[in-house]
Amino acid sequence: MSGSFMRNSTIPRLLRIHTITDPAAATTTTTTTVHSILRQQHQTRRAYFDFSNFFKRSREYNELSPSSLLTSSFSSKAGTSEFSKFGFVGWYLGMVKSRPVLTKSATSSLIYIAADLSSQTMSLPSSEAYDLVRILRMAGYGLLIIGPSLHFWFNFVSKLFPKRDLITTFKKIIMGQTIYGPIMTVVFFSSNACLQGENSAEIIARLKRDLLPTMINGVMYWPVCDFVTFKFIPVHLQPLVSNSFSYLWTVYMTYMASLDKAGSSS
Repeated sequence: MSGSFMRNSTIPRLLRIHTITDPAAATTTTTTTVHSILRQQHQTRRAYFDFSNFFKRSREYNELSPSSLLTSSFSSKAGTSEFSKFGFVGWYLGMVKSRPVLTKSATSSLIYIAADLSSQTMSLPSSEAYDLVRILRMAGYGLLIIGPSLHFWFNFVSKLFPKRDLITTFKKIIMGQTIYGPIMTVVFFSSNACLQGENSAEIIARLKRDLLPTMINGVMYWPVCDFVTFKFIPVHLQPLVSNSFSYLWTVYMTYMASLDKAGSSS
């Protein structure tokens, strides 16, 4: 198609040379016109291949080895070059490959901070200041617990069920709803309550009060999110997508975790 385009655009232009009575002037004009057309052909061909190579460079970046990405991440000159070439998204994908646990943990922490700020904005009176200790609790939970656990959970599930067909996807969803979800909900409520100074009896009372309603709401929210994640997203990006879905869920969870302690006799 590109060759046809060049022929169609070049031949008529070569034939449309103005008639000049002076033979010397005609020769000079013809030579100048041919050189101009050839130069434009070269520029057109170069632009065409530069555009087609854009996608090739993107694929090559995704195929970079983790070791080379790790080296470039610690080199300021190389890091600046990679960032300017691929932008923030390319840099982030490189960090996901080179330092997956740290990158996913930091991402989870930021999402939990944003979600808790949103939760406090909606639930607290406008005159009341933000609870910075609560924000730090959420940031620590995202960094130390949810980020690493999502990384290892998605890798485990992808190795256990490597296919992406419909039946396999539903198996992954069921595992998430029956194993990972309940465990992490218990860990979230328990750790947050412990950091608030609640004793074991109060923590158990909180779980009795809040765990079942949270699980019911989770069943209504997470299966659709998990279907998109497991069916269409590469394994190394699944924690990022899951964290993105979890923003709204975390707003709800941080609200639940901020409720007053339940009576130990409940």
